[in-house]
Amino acid sequence: MKSFLISDNRDTWVGMRLAGIDGVIVDTKENALKELKTAVKNQDLGILILTEKVVDMVRDEYMEYKIKSKTPLIIEIPDRNGTIREYNAIKNYIRDSVGIHI
Repeated sequence: MKSFLISDNRDTWVGMRLAGIDGVIVDTKENALKELKTAVKNQDLGILILTEKVVDMVRDEYMEYKIKSKTPLIIEIPDRNGTIREYNAIKNYIRDSVGIHI
């Protein structure tokens, strides 16, 4: 199974390419949605990686695929400048996904 990156910046894309992970750079919500839908349908993908800014562009669709889809595993990563999320991002993700307040 392969990994694939959907990024909003060239630096993250280049870094992943150096690690052997293919990907695309998107700059609009429409392009991000198109690439997300294409990647989720790809049976060869095991891990789909999105940068935080791309996730922000397609938040609703990202959460829908993340909750309902068994494959590929969809993960969110920060770009080279570090995270833009607040400190309790994981806690908030659990609360939003499962509905449990920790």
